[in-house]
Amino acid sequence: MSALDNGGRGAYKPLDADDQNAEGLGLLSESSKQEPYDEEIAEPLRKPTSRYGLLSLSSAFAAGILSCIIAQILFQSCCSSSNGVSPSSSEVVHALAPSHVGSSEIHDFPPASPTNGYPSYFPSHVGYAGVTPTGAEPGLMATAPALPIQSGGSPLVLPNALGGSKTPIEEGFDMFKHWGNLSPWYSNKRGVFGVDSGPDAPEGCVVTALHFLHRHGARYPTSYASYGGPADFARRLHKSAAKWNASGELSFLNDWTYKLGEEILTPFGRKQLFDMGISLRLKYGYLLKNFTESNTIPVFRTESQDRMLQSALNFALGFFGYPIEGKYQQSITIEAPGFNNTLSPYHTCPNARNHSKADRALPYMEQWAGIYLKDALARFQPQIKGRKLDIEDVYVFQQMCAYETVALGYSKFCELFTEDEWRGFDYALDLMFWYNSGFGAPVARVQGIGYVQELIARITNTPIATHNSSTNATLDNNPITFPLDHSLYVDATHEVVVLNILTALNLTTLAASGPLPGDHIPANRSFIVSQLAPFATNVQFQLLSCSSTPDPQIRIIINDGVVPLTGIDGCVAQKDGMCKVDTFVAAQKRMIAETDWNYDCYGDWEVPPGTAWNTTTGSPPKGI
Repeated sequence: MSALDNGGRGAYKPLDADDQNAEGLGLLSESSKQEPYDEEIAEPLRKPTSRYGLLSLSSAFAAGILSCIIAQILFQSCCSSSNGVSPSSSEVVHALAPSHVGSSEIHDFPPASPTNGYPSYFPSHVGYAGVTPTGAEPGLMATAPALPIQSGGSPLVLPNALGGSKTPIEEGFDMFKHWGNLSPWYSNKRGVFGVDSGPDAPEGCVVTALHFLHRHGARYPTSYASYGGPADFARRLHKSAAKWNASGELSFLNDWTYKLGEEILTPFGRKQLFDMGISLRLKYGYLLKNFTESNTIPVFRTESQDRMLQSALNFALGFFGYPIEGKYQQSITIEAPGFNNTLSPYHTCPNARNHSKADRALPYMEQWAGIYLKDALARFQPQIKGRKLDIEDVYVFQQMCAYETVALGYSKFCELFTEDEWRGFDYALDLMFWYNSGFGAPVARVQGIGYVQELIARITNTPIATHNSSTNATLDNNPITFPLDHSLYVDATHEVVVLNILTALNLTTLAASGPLPGDHIPANRSFIVSQLAPFATNVQFQLLSCSSTPDPQIRIIINDGVVPLTGIDGCVAQKDGMCKVDTFVAAQKRMIAETDWNYDCYGDWEVPPGTAWNTTTGSPPKGI
């Protein structure tokens, strides 16, 4: 047995959730602020009725000026020790001068030991809650004529014009939908995957159970990037800052600083998952009645990485409301080498960590970036004297736009590119994930098959018989940590794993336009990462009971877009994308049996260079 098991190697220790920043009331205009209502409280705040003489006013004015001068001297003195590169929490955060171009600027909140931190003075519960009767659970999925649409980017801000032009952005072009895996999730249009049906239950059907798989919310850049990488670019820019000067569209670089963290959720990312939790409660809240009747509570799963855990907790806060204790149980699986985990399977599949086998996208991305960013490079180079830009630098400008927007709310980098260049960026990320995580990756299917085993176990209420993949026997064999009789499951993972799972399920309609070329964007391409795996992407596996058929049905919905199941053996074309559960299960069991974990993850196979070999099933070469 090649799959590892973490049994007996240590208990899981959930991390503490980060405090969320409260929204300030300072955004209110003066005209919207109300006077105090209580007369006794308001009395000290009223303006005095007495008048001061000219001498008194002059003396006060002079004293104010002197105080300002003294304060300024003291402020400059206390800040003079800062090197401007990475201020610590004890230093005063200030605007960096042009000599600090590209340096890292951090605002380390909250302080470790605030001087006014007295938790005992601010208890969480003081009683006097008032009346608290609950109402019926919502169930838009069962009651509403249509479901709400997710537009994606609110409250983020995009530019009004692109590519140095004063011409407004064309109507219908949404930049948020052209950032690949860095896009905020949005509702796919009806029919986008080829099924003219919506995410609401088909007529005559009711959703009896839901398996909900989602990605974490918007995050800061990861520490590793095979191509590009904002942090590395910022360091290079800072190192050579004294040698160059920018003008025109790039003039903002002269005093630009790098303000991004690393890997954890951004405030917008927290909001995405909180909103998603609310949305799912409104759509599927009625499924909780099953838990009340069986005297149980749901078990949701996530991983130990900070952004994964925070995503799950924010989702739960949206779904259950505060406090969340006692309303569900959060399973936190360990993401680290040595622990089997279907939500991060790459740690137990050595060939998935082998760069020469797993990273196939780089040549395609470099080829495509050289084509679609050629004009942008020619446009930018005259605007920065003393520094030679290359295609990868310009690609990082686009990365910076997406990352700064989801972290800071707005980015000047977004204004630099044309609509066609943003379409090119979107396709560059399609290439990355097609060849590294999706149908074109030789280790995609084997990494996704463990989750498919768990899905089938849950659907059939049957324990996993053989743990021969990334499944975790310690957790999955325990009916408490891995229940099989629930009507609602929620699992959090990464975008790469979502694409692994979609590949393992054999959703071939998503791969219809592959293999993807590196020299042009194919017409009518079916694999678009911004539709499949954006920030907070979500996949719904709906189990349905329909009056038109005695057989239970299943549907798969990606970001509100219904996916055809015709690539699954035995599932025929159906107007709402449904397939008999028994047929679906039988086909997936065959796929599980045909997936060879030992060969795919441990085998001594090699991928031929270039385009000599390609896969559209996510499987490695055999007999080459």
